[in-house]
Amino acid sequence: MRAKEKVQGTIYSNADLKKLILPLVMEQLLAILVGMLDTVMISGVGEAAVSGVSLVDNINILVIQVFAALATGGAVAAGHALGRHNEEEAGRSAWQMVLFLLYASAVTTVILIGWHRAILRVIFGQVEEGVMVSASTYLVITGLSICPLALYNGCAALFRSMGDSKTTMYISLLMNLLNLAGNAFLIFVCGLGVAGAAISTTVSRTVAAALIFYLLFKEGRSIHFRNRMTARVNLDSIKKILYIGVPNGLENSLFQLGKILLLSLVSTFGTSAIAANAVCCTVANFNILPGMAINMAILSIASYCVGAGDYGQTRYYTKKLMGLTNVCMIAVSVVMILFCRKMLLLYHLTPETEELSVQVIRFHAWMCMFAWVPSFSLPNTLRAAGDVMWTMVIAIVSMWVFRIGTAYFFSNVFHLGLIGVWIAMTIDWMFRGICYGFRYYSGKWEKAMH
Repeated sequence: MRAKEKVQGTIYSNADLKKLILPLVMEQLLAILVGMLDTVMISGVGEAAVSGVSLVDNINILVIQVFAALATGGAVAAGHALGRHNEEEAGRSAWQMVLFLLYASAVTTVILIGWHRAILRVIFGQVEEGVMVSASTYLVITGLSICPLALYNGCAALFRSMGDSKTTMYISLLMNLLNLAGNAFLIFVCGLGVAGAAISTTVSRTVAAALIFYLLFKEGRSIHFRNRMTARVNLDSIKKILYIGVPNGLENSLFQLGKILLLSLVSTFGTSAIAANAVCCTVANFNILPGMAINMAILSIASYCVGAGDYGQTRYYTKKLMGLTNVCMIAVSVVMILFCRKMLLLYHLTPETEELSVQVIRFHAWMCMFAWVPSFSLPNTLRAAGDVMWTMVIAIVSMWVFRIGTAYFFSNVFHLGLIGVWIAMTIDWMFRGICYGFRYYSGKWEKAMH
């Protein structure tokens, strides 16, 4: 049995945690609010537009999460180096991560744009023609933003590794304001509809990427790119990044692929279910907002502590931040349960779609109180310690057995429709949380990098 650690001289004070976490919460809130307003603006064009954009967003999220996972690998490697007080190594790892992201995202952009209609047909099958036209338009234009967004996410992860989340918050604010203003002008003034929303998204992401990339050339930062840029990939650095990034990327991509497959199932329920699912996914993001923000802090803090070789503090901050996440999730869930119907007034939904959305949002809120934190917060400590194979295997098995298998079972046997898909999702959460808990308390994750 592992002895309980005594934590002395903690690395991060409460003021440090507040300085790191609050900007992350604001950044997530901005992204979700603008995403919600995006959907509201597009909903004025019609439910076919909302459905088409929501389908493409799931493809884009799949691609983005792969690159976000690679960015996580680079951020963890840089965090370990900072924990050892080796800023030169941290800077080299950071540049190699960004270089790899640029190469990989450029190839992905070509594939998405070149074969956009075939990709949509393979994944979503025979959806209504209006939905397919909207989806094709949105995918081609936003495909151009994949490379800038990969760059932005990679650089933002590096700022968080340095404990600087305020900079990323301000840039996120700029990006989202540009997106919002662009949507208002291009959709309502120019009448471009879905194309206008896509153009606005692409331009705002490109501006944000250019700005955050520029800021990483300041030599006073513990991680910077000045005099470290090269077009050549350093295999030793890339191996360290990929050791974390590939399993995490495979986990995230298969997770998102599973969600896309479930969208194929949802599409068989009709346009009303597709629209309700799109709205619920956007609104439900408010429910997990504090968790997503604090999860970024857990990854950054745990990476630094692991790099310093202090697993006692790694456990201390994991427990402390998971407790904070639980409190925040319960508070937000209560608000969602009470006021979700009023939130839905922002959308132009039919009565049938609105009622279905209320059922799903309230169920999701109840389950967030009990099952979300162990499933999504705890594995960030495991990843920070390099225990990525365990998290990957559990996530993939749980996704395909519980979330997908159970969703199809509920649909074909009990005919539960959209709510059955969301029930299956929470069964997946509970299984993951149990498995991650066993792994964490075993202490085996502490030996992953040895």
